[in-house]
Amino acid sequence: MPRPRKRRKVCSLPRISLFGPLNSPFRETEPIIMTVDEYETIRLIDREGMTQEECAERMNVARTTVQRIYNDARKKLSEALVHGKLLRIEGGDYKLCDQNPQVYGCIRCHRHRHGRNF
Repeated sequence: MPRPRKRRKVCSLPRISLFGPLNSPFRETEPIIMTVDEYETIRLIDREGMTQEECAERMNVARTTVQRIYNDARKKLSEALVHGKLLRIEGGDYKLCDQNPQVYGCIRCHRHRHGRNF
């Protein structure tokens, strides 16, 4: 019996979870589904400028796991951009950090965004 999958630590959910081209009808193609943990690797590595090692530590998984998740996420992003497909962020094996309801971000990571407008 395989061991259970380890839940990835995610510090914030995306405020917007649906992206797509403005000049094409969305209903014609199946959306590409990016998981929340894939979104988190893109956010930490590309947006926050972390290394894969730092990202792995933050998400509480192995660096090789982060590398695989990151590669999967980039493939999905490129497919959505190149083929003009809808991208939806949902699901995955993750657990949220402890959060204050008025603060978007991770209390432990000290990356906060207060209020609704950011």
